[in-house]
Amino acid sequence: MKPNQLEERLIQFAIDVILLCKKIDKSFASEHLAKQLIRSATSSALNYGEARGGESARDFLHKMKICLKELRESLINMKIQKGA
Repeated sequence: MKPNQLEERLIQFAIDVILLCKKIDKSFASEHLAKQLIRSATSSALNYGEARGGESARDFLHKMKICLKELRESLINMKIQKGA
């Protein structure tokens, strides 16, 4: 996959999460998880953009690890919401 393709997929993921969260019920737990999901999903796209502009290979890897961490957080959040 080319870097631009990955960036577009991460941006689309963030957009899809935002649209999905607009449909979630207004309970305290749902809103809390939805807000956190939006933060982690958008963060992964933003951090990937930062990684692409990394000043060194080490900086690139560090930012990619942050991106992966945010994606894992998004996955766990969605699993929690699915089970709730």
